[in-house]
Amino acid sequence: MEEPQQKTPMQRALPGLLIAGSLGGVGLVMVSLLSLAPPVDDGSGAGVPLAAPQNGPSTVEMANAGAFVLPPTVGPGGKDVPLTPARLDAPPPLAAVPVVPAIPKAKPKAGKPAPRPTRIKIPKIKVNAPIGSVTVNKKGVLGTPPLSKPNQTGWYKLSPVPGELGPAVINGHVSTRSGPAVFDRLRELAKGDQIYVYRSDGKVTRFTVSGIEQASKNSFPTKRVYGNTSNSQLRLITCGGVYNKTTHHYTDNIVVYATLSKKKG
Repeated sequence: MEEPQQKTPMQRALPGLLIAGSLGGVGLVMVSLLSLAPPVDDGSGAGVPLAAPQNGPSTVEMANAGAFVLPPTVGPGGKDVPLTPARLDAPPPLAAVPVVPAIPKAKPKAGKPAPRPTRIKIPKIKVNAPIGSVTVNKKGVLGTPPLSKPNQTGWYKLSPVPGELGPAVINGHVSTRSGPAVFDRLRELAKGDQIYVYRSDGKVTRFTVSGIEQASKNSFPTKRVYGNTSNSQLRLITCGGVYNKTTHHYTDNIVVYATLSKKKG
């Protein structure tokens, strides 16, 4: 996100939920991340599972039914380049540069906290932000960073620590009522751009963007975002599309895919 292992907290916590991608202002490493992909709180306290009945087929579903043809792969992205979703059955995009082996998962030590990501830097779009943690609430909805802290990002703490095997997930708001937020320019990233994630254990990881897409929240690419990977990957998620002033939701999600290309420490 491989040899047999005991169930992780992710495997035991919320089986069967799907991510809604409802990042309102933000828009496994083990098999469990895919089965535990949660709906996301948008700040209004509502998360909508993909499995919920729809009033009709979404754009992506219509495309997959043959209304028009969606690309078989996630696009490279770039400033002023229209971002389209790939087919729902498409895999994550291929790495833009050679990958490096994942950082081994740290073994728990008495009295010593497990490593966690602390800061993310994305030079191209001038992001230099702290990383908090987000998790699911009692309703199984994945939270987002506080709206009062528009420059803060949130690491889904049941996903891998960035640099470890599997897809680490970090979300952030695109805007708040006070203006642009940390991932306001996320859609400008393109294949080959670099993302740096700093960890509490002193390790620094560099991820290279492999692709970016804009997908309807009604057809969020759950498997592509949360499915197993054979190396260390990163997913950045925020909102995109049209903002509905009545529901306080965006119609789409922007998803950036990146692969570990360098590590130190």
